[in-house]
Formats: sequence, structure tokens, C-alpha cells
Amino acid sequence: MKNWNGKPYYSLDYMLKERYNKKIYKVALNGGMTCPNRDGKIDTRGCIFCSKGGSGDFAGKGIDDITTQINNQAEILREKTNASNFIAYFQAYTNTYAPTDYLRKIYTEALSHPNIVALSIATRPDCLDKEALDLLEELNNIKPIWIELGLQTINEKTAEYIRRGYPLSCFDSAVKELRKRGIEVIVHTILGLPGETRKDILETIHYLNNKDIQGIKLQLLHVLKDTDLAKEYELNKFEVYTMEEYIDTVIDCVEHLSNNIVIHRITGDGPKKILIAPLWSGNKKSVLNSLHHEFKVRQAYQGKKCKQK
Repeated sequence: MKNWNGKPYYSLDYMLKERYNKKIYKVALNGGMTCPNRDGKIDTRGCIFCSKGGSGDFAGKGIDDITTQINNQAEILREKTNASNFIAYFQAYTNTYAPTDYLRKIYTEALSHPNIVALSIATRPDCLDKEALDLLEELNNIKPIWIELGLQTINEKTAEYIRRGYPLSCFDSAVKELRKRGIEVIVHTILGLPGETRKDILETIHYLNNKDIQGIKLQLLHVLKDTDLAKEYELNKFEVYTMEEYIDTVIDCVEHLSNNIVIHRITGDGPKKILIAPLWSGNKKSVLNSLHHEFKVRQAYQGKKCKQK
């Protein structure tokens, strides 16, 4: 297993320091959009796990303009870390699901901010028409544009259960069109989806190894209040990971993931006010410490085996 400045995986932090020679932080934004899985185009219920905040519970307030959202979050980060540059992360809901003129307005406003070095835009593969793609290509010539695609799994049975709302072929097409335009692609996966085995999860990892993607987020399944997933959980239809099970699964994923793919997230802490399970995930620092300790244990064991051969 390789070593990237003390971590046994190619982290976002490491990649950003390579590119910018300093630490870069994200500011999470709300572009005021919705989602075809909520407005009736595909469904009205959203994905089974998605909170009322559209997975943007840590994002800025949608009532504020983009510059205000950036400034408010940047000020907080500066006080804590003395940060000077940021990535504008359009996080809440589906951030290409709007008329192109509106997208141009909010993206340009974010890119024009002097402290923003790049844009990261979370969206769905089925919400990238030609006009949106051409706009992204144009803006990518000003500052880097990253597109974060919510895949979650390649298992079509699971995808139907979570109400993802699009086939795997749609994801493949979106990646191809984005890369044709030189835009970096980050893929969201969820570990611990009901019914998925370790084999299913690793099949998703192997599939992504063979795609032209630049980053991945390994996200623990969170059960959040007022979601349909919470109803399933209350009926004991599935169990969530223990911390030990999750750590073991994450390490398996990292060991099978291509070294060229940047890991943008290796865990996640759900909003504590709406988190039902697993409650241990609320202590992100403890999870990361335990994860890195287990990585070291495995590395030591592998080194010992090599010496014995």
C-alpha cells in the first residue's frame, strides 16, 4: 500500500496541496434548485435516503446570494484555520437542474469571487443536457470545474430500491461527455445500502476503476429523520454498519481502488440534529482516528508477511 504524506490513500487534501501548495477548504453552497426526483419529473419522494435539505444540510442558506454564502462560510473558516482560498461546492439538491441562464449567473458569481480557486458541482447524470455541458466546458477555461455525480451503486436492483431514477448507461454517458470536455468527474458511492453485500460494493469499485473518473467519495449510509429510509429502519428491514464493519469495508474499498483516483471523502458525519443511525458516525474525529489506526495495523501485518517470504 502506498503512502501519501502519512495517509495510505490519495486524499483530496494531498491533491490540493500538490496543485496549490497550500491547504484549500470547501464552502458548501445552496444554489436554490430542486431535483427531478422531487418535483414530479421522475418522482416526488426523492431518493430513499435523502433529507429534506437535499443532501445539503451543511450548505449555505438558499435565501442568500452566492457571494454572501461564500463570504459567510469563508469568514468562519478563516477564524478557525486562517484559510485564504476555497472551492465553491454547490451541494444542495441537483445543481445543474435549472435554465442555463440561471446556471451561468450563479456559477459566474462564484467563479468571480477572488478567493475561489475552483467550482465543485453536485448533480445527477440525467441532468446534464448539451447546453449545460457546453456552459461547464466554457467556464472550465476560467477556473477548474468539477462535477460530482451521485451514482451510489452499480447494482440496478439496489438503484431501484433507493429510487435513484436513472440507469447505469446514463451515468456512463455523462462521464464520457464530461471528460470529452476536459471536466473532472467525482463519483459519490454509498457503503452499507440495504441488501448490498461486500461483493456488491467491490463490484462498484472495480467498475469505477475502469472509468475515466478523477475522484470518489466513499460515504457511509446515514439514516436521517423524515426520510423513507428511516421508516424502513424503524421496521427493522435492515441493519446499519457497526464502526468496525464500516472501517473494514472502507479499507477493502481503498485496497481495491486505483491509485490514480483521488478519495474526496472516506467517511461522513450526518447532521446530528436529524441523524438516527449509526450514532457512532457523529464523532468523525474518532472514526478517522480508528480508520487510520487500522490502516497502520494492516500495513504492519502485510510488511511482516513480506519479510517472512
